Amino acid sequence: MKKNLFLAALLMSLMFILAACSGSGSEEGTEEESAGSEETTEEGSEDESSESGSSADITGAVNEDDEQIAGEGSSTVFPILNLLVEDFNADQGIAVELGGNGTGSGFSALIDGTAQFANASRAIEQEEIDALEEAGIDYTEFLVATDGLTVAVNPANDFVEELTFDELKTIYSGEAENWSDVNPDFPDEPIAAYGPDQSHGTHDFFNEEVMEEEGVQGQLIQDTNQVVSSVVGDQNAIGFFGYSFYQENSDQLKAVSIVGPDSEEAVEPTFENVMDFSYPLSRPLYVYTDNAALEENETFHTFMEFVLKNSQSAAEEVGYVPLEDDALEEELSKLPNLEQ
Repeated sequence: MKKNLFLAALLMSLMFILAACSGSGSEEGTEEESAGSEETTEEGSEDESSESGSSADITGAVNEDDEQIAGEGSSTVFPILNLLVEDFNADQGIAVELGGNGTGSGFSALIDGTAQFANASRAIEQEEIDALEEAGIDYTEFLVATDGLTVAVNPANDFVEELTFDELKTIYSGEAENWSDVNPDFPDEPIAAYGPDQSHGTHDFFNEEVMEEEGVQGQLIQDTNQVVSSVVGDQNAIGFFGYSFYQENSDQLKAVSIVGPDSEEAVEPTFENVMDFSYPLSRPLYVYTDNAALEENETFHTFMEFVLKNSQSAAEEVGYVPLEDDALEEELSKLPNLEQ
């Protein structure tokens, strides 16, 4: 009997010892798992914080008491600036008014003082320079990207692959009523020619480069999106607009390769061809600013620093060609009192 009691006591002691060891291991495992979880969470937070805030470092500050920033101008430049305006608002909590009613409208707003900056898809003209001078406004021209004015037809058009400047001039002078008037190898079908109206720098650029300032004839529309939709909806149509408009609708349009006046080779409107200016209708895109606003409005100065420093990524995102690094540095050097 005593022997049985001794064995029972020994067995219970062993059970207590095993239970204690098991509990200790469980606690240690829990502590290790908890530590590992905290470490993973911290690392994850660090990774997330490093990935957020993709904007370039800005040295300027914003002041809520400054006059609200407003810009107007080119519908071609609008996609880049609109993206930057949204990002600036997200980063700095400052809203910026932005219109895209055409280059001419932008310069008019800059001249009458309703905008501190004007977006332009062409260089400023002497008439606009004179008007700014008369209004007592000094300005600065900033290059923000490069565009390739794109000529496109409906995808159902299986005969137009390339066009020369002379052929484009025949179409947009109104001389050609049918495609066969442009090239005898083309079918005897009517041409429907579309383009942006005179409020757009795209119109002015086409008139200067292709039409030799003899005027653009056709169905000219204020809203560039309607130019695109007109070509999409008519198999005999042709239109021209900024490269980003083509990029956004490339599945519904067919880009036409262009033979420049000093070349015999047709060149496609591609990112690479626009960047190296081998595409004959490549062109610079600008932002023009009121110098007094840059000096006196701290928030506007910071906004322009933000625009320039983030212009490369914005241009790529919307389908334009960004500035080279050295060109960007040159544009940044135009900003007054910029801390480097």
